[in-house]
Amino acid sequence: MKKKADAIKHHMDTLAALLLFGVFAVCVLAVLLTGADAYRRLTERDREAYDRRSCVQYIATRVRQSDAAGGIGVEPFGDTTALVLGEGDFVTRVYCYEGYIMELYCAAGDTELTPRDGERVMEADSMDAYLTDGLLQIIVVDPNYQYDSMVLSLRSGEGGAA
Repeated sequence: MKKKADAIKHHMDTLAALLLFGVFAVCVLAVLLTGADAYRRLTERDREAYDRRSCVQYIATRVRQSDAAGGIGVEPFGDTTALVLGEGDFVTRVYCYEGYIMELYCAAGDTELTPRDGERVMEADSMDAYLTDGLLQIIVVDPNYQYDSMVLSLRSGEGGAA
């Protein structure tokens, strides 16, 4: 009789240990799933912020490369507004067209080209550029309708053609 009671007690101890192990495993799994979800959200947020910032940084870099007296301007181009970079015989136009930031390298006085002729650089819903008193403001709206902006003080000191 005592052996039977000891066997039942031993089975209950084993069952309690297995139950405790199961609770521990479920807790570990819950923590891992919560951590994986948090990691996914953080990386997605960082990727979106990087995409948004990289567009404005790209334009800022192009502006800095062309920053000379009269080398930067903002002018209408088709149905949009283009940032015109460079001076002399050839210029680069940076603008937004059909959901993309576009870049077009062309002759300065070429009027036959349209916004469709440029090369796609990156996705963006819209881009606005304003040039006032040597300050260039760039506003870019990404496909998720979040915007990023930057104001650059042109080093040439004279600004460009408005």
